[in-house]
Amino acid sequence: MLPKTKSKPKHTLSDLTALVYGPSKIGKSTWCSKADDALFLATEPGLNALEVFQTPITCWDDLLQACAEIAEGKHKFKTIVVDTVDNAYKMCSDYVCKKFKIEHESDLGYGKGYALINNEFQRVINKLAFLPYGLILISHSQERDIETRTGKHTRIVPTLPEKARKLVTGLVDLILFCDLDMKTGEDGKPVWQRVMRTKPSPNYDAGDRTGRLPEVIPLDFSSFMKAFNNTAAGAAASAARPKPEPTASAAAKPQQ
Repeated sequence: MLPKTKSKPKHTLSDLTALVYGPSKIGKSTWCSKADDALFLATEPGLNALEVFQTPITCWDDLLQACAEIAEGKHKFKTIVVDTVDNAYKMCSDYVCKKFKIEHESDLGYGKGYALINNEFQRVINKLAFLPYGLILISHSQERDIETRTGKHTRIVPTLPEKARKLVTGLVDLILFCDLDMKTGEDGKPVWQRVMRTKPSPNYDAGDRTGRLPEVIPLDFSSFMKAFNNTAAGAAASAARPKPEPTASAAAKPQQ
């Protein structure tokens, strides 16, 4: 069971996991629809303007059934998109409450109901992440007051409950925050551009375990893939480049 060789870094987006979040109607689903052979697990309406493969998910049992069929591998899809993971978590909560015949998570005693929901949610999301497909989780964004040692400040985070948010952000390779960036046009007036923010900030959740992406990218799938692939190609070329032979002067330098 123990490996004999090191695992290699993944070089394609369809091998990675990502959380894409931001305000409503900024273009999150459109961006995800461009991913390689994407299948949407649609937990909420909102895909009517897109031509995509989608499976309606109305309850947690639907999601479990879809996961089982995806795991069988008898399909052509390479990227699984959960749109939205917020609704998936709510369905998980309803499933656990129904299973234990309670109306609210708190009805099972201090913390027990929440723990059962988070364990079930984590079990299924982890299973999806281990499958040999890309996994993109979509969430909306919200402002939340964060208290630190130096005081309170406002931070933009996904609209998941706190424990589920930490579970998801700790799991994924990429946390991509969809936002608006203001620049000044030639006429001096503000020009707003939709962007993705990819690096950690005190003001919002974001992150890039691959280290390939610039801090800000236009919210456009082709721009994202160009940045993603250019950096990957550069890293591969650098790794393949032979080491220079030592110069004559260096070779003749006496050892101290």
